Amino acid sequence: MSYVIDKYNARADQVNSLLCVGLDSDYARLPKRFKSAPHPQFAFNKWIIEQTHEYVSAYKPNSAFYEARGAAGLTDLQMTMDYLQMHYGDILTICDAKRADIGSTNAGYVAAIFDELGFDAVTLNPYLGRAALEPFLVRADKGCILICRTSNPGAGEFQDLITGDGGEPLWTVVARRVSAEWNTRGNCMLVAGATYPGELRRIRAIAGEMTLLAPGVGAQGGDVAQTVQAGLNSRDKGLIINSSRGVIFADDPAGAARALRDEINRHR
Repeated sequence: MSYVIDKYNARADQVNSLLCVGLDSDYARLPKRFKSAPHPQFAFNKWIIEQTHEYVSAYKPNSAFYEARGAAGLTDLQMTMDYLQMHYGDILTICDAKRADIGSTNAGYVAAIFDELGFDAVTLNPYLGRAALEPFLVRADKGCILICRTSNPGAGEFQDLITGDGGEPLWTVVARRVSAEWNTRGNCMLVAGATYPGELRRIRAIAGEMTLLAPGVGAQGGDVAQTVQAGLNSRDKGLIINSSRGVIFADDPAGAARALRDEINRHR
């Protein structure tokens, strides 16, 4: 396993949690008291982190909510990352950016996400193939989380297409290729949505012990029990279960994070 997987597992053991909180800090939804701050998204994120950190093993900002505010939003994202690295460096950080491009362009994304912002891992789109994503994959010190079966309702439009690879749906081909051929440095993970527990179970069977990012619990309706039962590996880990809106916009984020952590653990 890579440094990043070891880091996540160590944190999961330390706080007995497989919970990831998505810092999807949509400016339009921020409470008024944060909008008046010089750096509103950072101020909100700092508050959420202080409310929830004892219950989580990962934080996952979605870059879209920061890019939407231009330079101001990117500054808030950098400040959030600096704060996490300074105070909670043992918690895994995931940039939810779903990047994919040709190799030379990906080198720029690598520099921005891993080296400038300092994220531990990033979500990636496998559509351009392994060679294009090599600038990410060669970073053995970082995590590459490949989209496999996503949690959104329209995911099947392309992901369920039957391929020439033995008549399998495309998402199973992605799971097989990434786990068997791309993961030579042990730093690959797969996105397997909590809203499709049957597919999640099949991805687990294909990917073996590989760690899976499971979005879709909470606001998207993914069932915690089914997600845990379908996605755990043989060591009762191997899952990063993400909730974003269900925690950060709850009336009591600390209570929401604690309750979800405890619900996950009841089914482990």
